[in-house]
Amino acid sequence: MLKSLTLIALGLSTLIYAGIWLRALLQRGQLQRPTAAQFATGAVTNFFDTLGIGSFATTTAVFQFTRMVPDALIPGTLNAGHTIPVILQAFLYLAVIEVEPVTLVSMIAGATLGAWFGAGWVAGLPLRQVRIGVGCALLAAFVAMLMRQLALFPAGGEALGLTGGKLAAAVAINASIAAISTLGIGFYAPCMTLVSLMGMNPAAAFPIMMGSGAFLMPAASSRFVLRGSYAPQVAIGLTLGGLVGVPIAAFIVKTLPLEALRWLVMAVVLYAAQGTLRSAKRG
Repeated sequence: MLKSLTLIALGLSTLIYAGIWLRALLQRGQLQRPTAAQFATGAVTNFFDTLGIGSFATTTAVFQFTRMVPDALIPGTLNAGHTIPVILQAFLYLAVIEVEPVTLVSMIAGATLGAWFGAGWVAGLPLRQVRIGVGCALLAAFVAMLMRQLALFPAGGEALGLTGGKLAAAVAINASIAAISTLGIGFYAPCMTLVSLMGMNPAAAFPIMMGSGAFLMPAASSRFVLRGSYAPQVAIGLTLGGLVGVPIAAFIVKTLPLEALRWLVMAVVLYAAQGTLRSAKRG
């Protein structure tokens, strides 16, 4: 019952965010057809995201290489553009993987609250601080990917839920992770680490992190959209491309050399990180 209510709430959240975004685009005359490159970026990065590689770091790397988005607008564009594809992923994972409902809903609520406050803070940062933040976020994403490749993530346990003090701590930490993630660091790897450290089954991390992402991103993205702190055309491209990439990864592609792909993505992310931090140093 609680899971069904969560899915209904997710659907309502999606409609509210879509309404806010569409209204802002129409009022500002920003409803533009994306370019082929912007659409392809959304399709490829969300394809990778559905397979567990991630989308924020890969998209940021594309932005850095192509100069598709001004540095100051990267966090807002990431959040606004990837929100609806992440929601689609959440529906898929919530439907097939079991997790204790109270734990799921509590951690999602914490993440949503954290993202709302985090997005307001990030949207007001000056350019140099955004560059430093994005560069550090890319480095953090690289470290998380490396730990995953080397099997250094906590092994986790067998629990499908948390109670008492553990649950309260997990909710608070999840809120903090969500607030920081609005800068572009990505939410999945820190959330999976948290779930494993709490002794939960790592499989339970997927509905928690996908569900948290699906609720936190509309909250965060709405603030970026309302402030105009994003690149509208690029965000539209990420969304439309993502709605193609997610189903392809989920239903069509069965096998890929994911280990090799992850190493390649890590190299690109590391290169983009040092380039962004060099830009911040130059001021």
